[in-house]
Amino acid sequence: MAPALSRRLSPQDASFLYFERDSIPLQIGSIAIFEGQLPFERFVEQIASRIHLIPRYRQRVVFPPFNLAHPTWEWDPVFDILNHIHKADVPSPVDDRALAALAGEFFAKPLSRDKPLWEMVLVEGLPGDRSALVSKVHHCLVDGVAGIELLMITLDISPNPPPTPPPHDPYPPEPVPDPATLLTSALRDRLSELVQAFGDWQTALIDPLERMRRTADVLRSLQASAPFLREPAPRLPFNRVVQPQRYVAWTLAPFTELRGIRSALGGTVNDVVLAIVCGALRRYLLQHGISCDGPAPRVGIPVNVRQQDETGSLGNRVSMMLAALPVSARDPVERFHAIRDHIEQLKRANQAAGFQRLMDDLGRLVPVPLQALGGALPQLPNTLVNLVCTNVPGPMIPLYSIGHRLLANYPLVPLGPDLGLGVGVTSYDQRLYFGLMADPAAVPDLDKLRAYFEEAYLELRLAAGVPPSDLPSFIGPVAAEASATPGVIAD
Repeated sequence: MAPALSRRLSPQDASFLYFERDSIPLQIGSIAIFEGQLPFERFVEQIASRIHLIPRYRQRVVFPPFNLAHPTWEWDPVFDILNHIHKADVPSPVDDRALAALAGEFFAKPLSRDKPLWEMVLVEGLPGDRSALVSKVHHCLVDGVAGIELLMITLDISPNPPPTPPPHDPYPPEPVPDPATLLTSALRDRLSELVQAFGDWQTALIDPLERMRRTADVLRSLQASAPFLREPAPRLPFNRVVQPQRYVAWTLAPFTELRGIRSALGGTVNDVVLAIVCGALRRYLLQHGISCDGPAPRVGIPVNVRQQDETGSLGNRVSMMLAALPVSARDPVERFHAIRDHIEQLKRANQAAGFQRLMDDLGRLVPVPLQALGGALPQLPNTLVNLVCTNVPGPMIPLYSIGHRLLANYPLVPLGPDLGLGVGVTSYDQRLYFGLMADPAAVPDLDKLRAYFEEAYLELRLAAGVPPSDLPSFIGPVAAEASATPGVIAD
């Protein structure tokens, strides 16, 4: 049974609202490719019939007066599903280049906070009798793992599923609370948090060993991260002030081959992914005349910290692991082993759990108005990491929408301050999907970088002695060029 959803945003969820900028919309999503042409009206009807399973899809964020507490989720009394699902107005056929341009334009626009924070665009007329669904949802609502859970709600595990049961208690439209009610609620919740903090302090007095264990975790995490905190990350071509435009590219690889590489070299699939990222980045730097023998580039790796009883809770339960990428290594196996050993060391230091506990403590101790003010201040230069790479496990079975099989699912992650490149990775139906998001001013040649991902993968597969599988390795890897005509999204 899924846990009850909290009405008030957590400090981590709210931070994605506080730190969002017009040029840095903090939303995650995907490009899903379907077999055949998804009928728009039936697709809208299907989502409408299931939206009671996703209450957040009918709620919007409301800020209390003076930011005395974090925002709350309130029912949108004028909710209209057609404000969230659109049909792309583009001429057929829509090749991959046009689809990438449309997705880049779509993800460059922040979601409106006057309505629930999600949106979808259906694109018809792809070659080979295919269609696409480009979707995005604000990061304050979900992280990568929760996004996969949403995917499993909106899609089916068979082409002919039983009808979705109607809600037992239909949610009646409720008016958004007035400022006085929001203020009273914020003060009440803040008082409750203070009481909880006092209770935690009393518990620490009774059981100091638990507090010592938590402190030790944080200290071990900071010790493992000390090299990253002492020295700034090297400035790479894509580490610059991020502009509003976006380029998108994608590629994929058979999961059986990735498992073969993992088994042959003695690591994890995540080690394989990071080795591919490292190999692609090495090629990209050399192509731009940048030496790979200097300080190692750094990657931020989101880590899921959900407990088993938090499944279905939505929101964000994610920490971060900071890792160095050994781009100086010429040999792909040497790079893989260096990454494997480095990641294992960070895991032993419990770096991600320590960061999570530190951020949880700061979220409780720092007054909410100061947290909101921190997001409104001018952004400081990012010297911690060069890029973020997510790797979220997805369903390894085929999924369907209105009987149409989902052929591919490319994840897309937001950019951040001075982070003009983001890499999303997910698995689905025996393949691993890579989605690249970039600021075209920072990465004007995203298609080259996408090609370097494929070269790095093939080089690693060859070095590991893994034979090609029967599944195609790459389908439709395209980046939107500056000359591409963006798709027009119809209201």
